[in-house]
Amino acid sequence: MSRLASLPEVHPTTRDLLDYIEASPTPHHCVEESARRLREAGFAELSERERWSIEPGRGYFLRRGGTLLAFRAGKKPAAEAGFRVLGAHTDSPNLRVKPRADVTHQGYLQLGVEVYGGALTFTWLDRDLGLAGRVFLAGAEPGKAEARLVAIRRPLLRIPTLAIHLDREVLTKGLVLNNQRHLPPVLGLEPAIPLRELLAEELGVEPERVLSWDLSLMDVQPPAIGGLRGEFVFAPRLDNQASCHAALSALLRAGAADATQVVCLYDHEEVGSGSVAGAAGPSAEDLLRRLAESEGPEATPGSLPRAIARSFQVSADMAHAVHPNYDERHEPEHRPRLNGGPVIKINVQQRYATDAEGEALFEALCREVDVPCQRFVIRTDLQCGSTIGPISAARLGIRTVDVGNPMLSMHSVREQGGAHDPERMVAVMARFLATDGI
Repeated sequence: MSRLASLPEVHPTTRDLLDYIEASPTPHHCVEESARRLREAGFAELSERERWSIEPGRGYFLRRGGTLLAFRAGKKPAAEAGFRVLGAHTDSPNLRVKPRADVTHQGYLQLGVEVYGGALTFTWLDRDLGLAGRVFLAGAEPGKAEARLVAIRRPLLRIPTLAIHLDREVLTKGLVLNNQRHLPPVLGLEPAIPLRELLAEELGVEPERVLSWDLSLMDVQPPAIGGLRGEFVFAPRLDNQASCHAALSALLRAGAADATQVVCLYDHEEVGSGSVAGAAGPSAEDLLRRLAESEGPEATPGSLPRAIARSFQVSADMAHAVHPNYDERHEPEHRPRLNGGPVIKINVQQRYATDAEGEALFEALCREVDVPCQRFVIRTDLQCGSTIGPISAARLGIRTVDVGNPMLSMHSVREQGGAHDPERMVAVMARFLATDGI
């Protein structure tokens, strides 16, 4: 039975979001769960190494590490109807395990970790932590490696805080963590069992087959509905798996349209997107070019610029809800609220890709499906964060609007959102995918 079975009555989209997050402790698991859902809906998996035969109206997907690209071919050629693109990212700030991870100190067995992205590291203290990611094993053939996913969901690790009796100034001067010295989690007591042996046991293989790993610490507490009336979502990785879930759900809900519908779920946004699997990499451009110029329905050499001119992109990443204890940190006229509907994110320094055209389009879509709409602008005296919107817009040349559902505790090990917002975002995205003539 699912650990989420005892949740109070909530909208099916929100319950499905919690299942999606529970199944996705890392970007690689998120891609695997997304692929599973696509296959169940009849989407066919493609290999980038092969030639494709794409049928109008049919769905397909491909993977590149922690990135997944899915599309439904349009009824018309891309050069005539363009693309409707939904972009999001699969990664979240966390603690990643080092290659030579085994550490022993004062009789404790610990793991060496690095901080991935802008994690609020203090939120990882005194939590029941598991371990998840992918492990590469020596294959049956020389020079071949096999990738396997692993998720140890039991309380395996902990980063204990220092007792108040040994640091009374922490109450007046605040907690200051040294990432190298203070973040290695405790795994057990000596005698040490190497991480390689632990992974081999979990995967049911010999330790010598374990070659390398991409592993992250994970909070083992499952996502939950909270609040007085079940109005909140408490979960890890809302930023940005909530947007991945919304984009994927919208694609599965939408029917075929004239335009080709594309969902890009990228890895590495939290560290700048500059990788082969990131939004600054070639994955999406390669896909659009193949669909428009060589292997899509009625593809024509050199037609990608025509398709791009008829295209639009919604970049979805979570937005900052007004915080009741820090409302002075928000621009007075732009204070999104939980369960207030999707947020259009605007920044004149182009930290978000939204312009007036994109703003108008997204609000019009919200009105069409009777969904409230909010706006976020950072205080003029604060530095604005960013997302894949400006990066992918510059890479692809597609008009883009940046949006997201409001949330609190962004980049914490456990975040908070509104329980009514997920369905609203899915409804707007599905309408966007079905819209022709933008």
